[in-house]
Amino acid sequence: MAKKVLIIGAGYAGIEAALTLNKKKKKDNLEITLIDKNDYHTLLTELHEVAGNRIPEEGIRISLKSIFKYTGVHLIMDEITTFDFDNNRVLSAKAEYRYDYLILAMGSSPNFFGIPGLKENAFTLWSYDDAIKIREHIKKCFTLASQEKDPDELKRLLTFVVSGAGFTGVEMIGELAIWVKSLCKEHGIARKDVRLIIVDMLPRILNTLQEKNAAKAHRYLEKKLHVEIMLNTKITEGTPEGLKFEGGEIQSATVIWAAGIKASDDMDCCINLERANRPQRICVDDFCRTHQHKNVYSAGDIGGLADEDGRPYPAMVENAIQTAHGAAENILNDIRGGEQKKVTVKFHGTMVSVGNYFCVSEIMGKSLPIWLSIIMKFLVNIHYLWEIAGFRGVSRYLYHEVLERRQRKLFLEQHWSTRIQAWWLTPLRLFLGGMWLYEGIVKVMEGWLSDPKLAAFLGMATDATSAATSASAFVTRMEETFAIRTGIINFMTATESRLVEGITISAQNLAKMEFFHFGEFNLIPWFLRNVVLANDGIAMFFQVLVVIFEIMIGLMLLGGAFNFVASVISVGLLTMFLTSTGLYEKSWWMIFASIATMGGAGRAFGLDYYLIPWLNNVWENFWKNGRLRLFFKRSLDRFD
Repeated sequence: MAKKVLIIGAGYAGIEAALTLNKKKKKDNLEITLIDKNDYHTLLTELHEVAGNRIPEEGIRISLKSIFKYTGVHLIMDEITTFDFDNNRVLSAKAEYRYDYLILAMGSSPNFFGIPGLKENAFTLWSYDDAIKIREHIKKCFTLASQEKDPDELKRLLTFVVSGAGFTGVEMIGELAIWVKSLCKEHGIARKDVRLIIVDMLPRILNTLQEKNAAKAHRYLEKKLHVEIMLNTKITEGTPEGLKFEGGEIQSATVIWAAGIKASDDMDCCINLERANRPQRICVDDFCRTHQHKNVYSAGDIGGLADEDGRPYPAMVENAIQTAHGAAENILNDIRGGEQKKVTVKFHGTMVSVGNYFCVSEIMGKSLPIWLSIIMKFLVNIHYLWEIAGFRGVSRYLYHEVLERRQRKLFLEQHWSTRIQAWWLTPLRLFLGGMWLYEGIVKVMEGWLSDPKLAAFLGMATDATSAATSASAFVTRMEETFAIRTGIINFMTATESRLVEGITISAQNLAKMEFFHFGEFNLIPWFLRNVVLANDGIAMFFQVLVVIFEIMIGLMLLGGAFNFVASVISVGLLTMFLTSTGLYEKSWWMIFASIATMGGAGRAFGLDYYLIPWLNNVWENFWKNGRLRLFFKRSLDRFD
């Protein structure tokens, strides 16, 4: 009989536990069920981007069906209300679910620390719905402010307070500060009339980071984004009019509470599980098992796994993923009669973005510069999405973050985010592919696969035979028409004329680029003579390679298969010609056509329409099941 493993919660921990069990179960007879009240997974680390209107809500929501598409994980959309650990079952209002092993992964909830009025009057930023609610409320505030006549009410509508200067609070106020510029312009409101305030009872923001990084973020908030930072400020009450603190009050229509979290409120019904006092997390042993029930495991924010000093690991994504992975492996160990393995959490670093153009990070104990921190934040999200949703998840993320970002865009961003239908590029792709195929076939017919031709083609022939014919027929004269010379990079255009007995019989323009041409030394000709043409064998290798590449590019572009790769190789070959023989005027268009066809030209009337989704599906199936199969049910499904 199959062992039933039940996972409650589809956050970072629940997803990891289900995928690990599915991939590593091998021949174990296992029935894996994941229950969540929603049918989607939320990227909680990106909630501020939706709340601050950087990206649409679709950018942080991933369908559970798409994540577990090629797995044996059974998905149920339900809300568990009762846990009967003694009888190995959980219950909802409409159903009962039995298990042999249970993983509790319900995450966390906002912690109001008993401060009166906060729960009723402040917004929280801890769920998909929270982010949308904040975004729409801020829009409403500016709409009302644009028509408000009472100066006191106008001031209250345009005062926005974030309480809590940790990661969530700083990212939220930073996102809002960027968005406010557009909102002011849209509603005809002066930026100086808007107050942005972040409040914390600690002496500095981002208290868990090194002081120099916290100070850098502090300066950026104050100087660049004009955020008021109130530290050493203890909140005492939340009211319909705003926020009260020791020594004063802030009148505001928008108070966002981001000052702490605790174990999920969904755990309130687990009355017979031992809980840690302060964070209210479930007490577990070194194997992520609860103390009272050895077949019940807890992972992520709700689990109280502690380090060697007895301190619970912080509620971060790395903690959720690693504890869930460890719990899943220990369940498999128990099923197989093996020993439980101690679960440890290793943190690799933290990153905090303050708007779209500023980020601080500490990776493996090193503080990275702003630009690299921004890149690292992208790469971390890409890595996670690649593992749970493959190319589809990564492309969707980059689409929202890079191409369709809603906030104010720089001049270049406004232009590169403009889209075009892929089918408009189809004729250009076919024509470019046809030209490359023609060039390759001509070279085959000229004997490039059998006889040395490359030296003559590059104008570096030294034997009498290859030089005699051209010398007796005509004389070549080169006249420069334009040149930019820096030594490191030289660019020139020229007119190449062919003369017979002093009479011009043909003339054509060409462009040429040189790298590192100093005095008698010219890098590209040196490389061609000493490497490419070092001997006949090497020369023939490169000669045949050129022919293969030309034919391959032509076929790939004509078929629309791996179109981006073909376009990149096309640019590479043309650049090689540009820096060696020079590129003649009749071929200049091919460089620009190659760049244009990089933009997904193979997705319309091309094989990429089927090929790219298929490759993604093969990867997902392999990664999630540990078995490589090229064709399986729904392997040709497309994704949007």
